[in-house]
Amino acid sequence: MAGIISPGPTALYFGSNVGTRRLKAVSWAAKSVSGNRIRRKNLRIAAEVRFVSAEEAKQLIAVEGYSVVDVRDKSQFERAHIKSCHHIPLFIYNEDNDIGTIIKRTVHNNFSGLFFGLPFTKLNPEFLKSVRNEFSPDSKLLVVCQEGLRSAAAASRLEEAGFENIACVTSGLQSVKPGTFDSVGSTELQNAGKAGLITVQGKISAVLGTVLVCALLFITFFPDQAEKLFPSS
Repeated sequence: MAGIISPGPTALYFGSNVGTRRLKAVSWAAKSVSGNRIRRKNLRIAAEVRFVSAEEAKQLIAVEGYSVVDVRDKSQFERAHIKSCHHIPLFIYNEDNDIGTIIKRTVHNNFSGLFFGLPFTKLNPEFLKSVRNEFSPDSKLLVVCQEGLRSAAAASRLEEAGFENIACVTSGLQSVKPGTFDSVGSTELQNAGKAGLITVQGKISAVLGTVLVCALLFITFFPDQAEKLFPSS
């Protein structure tokens, strides 16, 4: 009895004049049991993800009507985000209570969490569903994160799910100059990823540096007073 086995995707690429994108023709190959026949089905044309600079992204929003989808975690989003964006995190806080997760979370919180302020997260299982609830497949979406890695991963998933107009900011919001976008939050967009003891360490170092410079100037310009304050043994 003949049957279909071993289906697999095949992608054919060709050039396009649609902005800076290429178009990708994707088809699925299916082989009959006899091995003598190949059938092609489900051909679709999809635009690949566009990677743009912050200035180009600003034009996509203002001129082409792109909507901003912020895929960062809740803590970075609350520190600073682009005004009127949609927050749909690719990763969410991992609050699972199995023994393996508890151990990993404890180790994480005592190192990466403590020094860099990074939350312990897991892949958001509702990510695609949440995007589909807010946008249609032909929507123009600018996907952003802090460093550019999560947005690239999210954009790839959206493209595979059938979304046709996806763009990402190269290197993420950390590369954005102040004032490029209207933002909301307690800090600038490029600083939203900075947290934990490393930020406190920077402030302490700045204070100590100021104190040492002042002490050096005092000793240099007021040597007699310095001798009285710090007598040599």
